[in-house]
Amino acid sequence: MKFLDKYKGLKPSAKEMAAVAEYLWHKGWAERNAGNMSVRLGDMIVDPDVLKDAKQIPLDRAYPSLAGQFLLLSGSDTRMRNLAKKPAKNTCLIHIGEEGKDYRIFKDAASILPTSELPTHLAIHQQLIWDGRKEKALLHTHVNEVIALTQIAEYCSKDSIDNLLWGMHPETIMFIPDGIGFVPYTLPGTDEIAEKTLRALKGHRVIIWEKHGCLAVGEDLFECFDQIDILAKSANIFFTCRNAGFEAEGMTTEQLNEIKNINNANL
Repeated sequence: MKFLDKYKGLKPSAKEMAAVAEYLWHKGWAERNAGNMSVRLGDMIVDPDVLKDAKQIPLDRAYPSLAGQFLLLSGSDTRMRNLAKKPAKNTCLIHIGEEGKDYRIFKDAASILPTSELPTHLAIHQQLIWDGRKEKALLHTHVNEVIALTQIAEYCSKDSIDNLLWGMHPETIMFIPDGIGFVPYTLPGTDEIAEKTLRALKGHRVIIWEKHGCLAVGEDLFECFDQIDILAKSANIFFTCRNAGFEAEGMTTEQLNEIKNINNANL
């Protein structure tokens, strides 16, 4: 873990990333190079010479609120199964330039580029800062059951997704009381999907990309994973009922409101 050992405070985030990558692989949500994640590390103290030697790459747009920030990201075209075993060879440490118009890849990790979803990650991290939110981690993965759910036209809207997944299991509304953001199908890796995701992120911590997967933000990657896992459980219950030959009844509005009231009382 050459470059992970060199920079103080980096190794815990890399270990967390490796652990979550293993979860995704064993869940079957990470085919080939599917999925990506990032952690905003803030300002790290590093040798100025390291930054001077780092490879500099311009960004298509500026992210001024991320200026001077360090981010650890999964690498482009890397496999989660490999990241789980060798994080140093499958992650990318970057530093955003002083005006947020470029980034630098550290020399020790220069052979690995950041995920192709970098514009989405940067846009979301900047929005989280603007909104004064605590979340510093972002996870995107291809959840089989959720992707299957968005192949059914009647569940391709925020309201229908919320009502269905809330109704399958009490834990869903208990831990995701604000519901799920929904982004209609958009070409992956583009500024367009980043902008749509930013809008869907308002008031939400987990988002479904139609026919593509899930994205979650959290204070760490474990929290991101937990939110997505809860949605997957609800979707799995729905399909289990269907495969058994009957429609899932779901919880009633009264039952859901009862849980909401308990949540509100505990705030």
